[in-house]
Amino acid sequence: MNTTVDKGPVMLQSVELKTFVPARDYERSKAFYLAMGFKPGWADDQLAYFSHGDHCAFLLKNFYVKELADNFVMHLLVEDVDAWWDTLMQAKLDERFGSRLVPPQDQPWRMREFMVTDPSGVLWRIAQNT
Repeated sequence: MNTTVDKGPVMLQSVELKTFVPARDYERSKAFYLAMGFKPGWADDQLAYFSHGDHCAFLLKNFYVKELADNFVMHLLVEDVDAWWDTLMQAKLDERFGSRLVPPQDQPWRMREFMVTDPSGVLWRIAQNT
């Protein structure tokens, strides 16, 4: 006698999604993300965990391929993009890390965003919904 009960499709639940961000100069990149306001978690000589708030995190990888880094884009959705811009300008990321910063602009996709590059060439688009 078969006592198996069909409960329907399994409901898969996700917990978190993180990406591995490449670093050409691992120590310099770690300093950059600290200056950006990310909080360090655990780290070893190959991988470092960074977070901001309860829902934003990534892994910095001591690994670099120019073509990858030059085409790598992170998108961070924030509550107040102008406050983030002011904070990053005060951190002088351009002077300290050679970052390229593009000021906040209203976009047709109903976001206000600015751009900043990390020391490896990774592009960050930091935005808020409008």
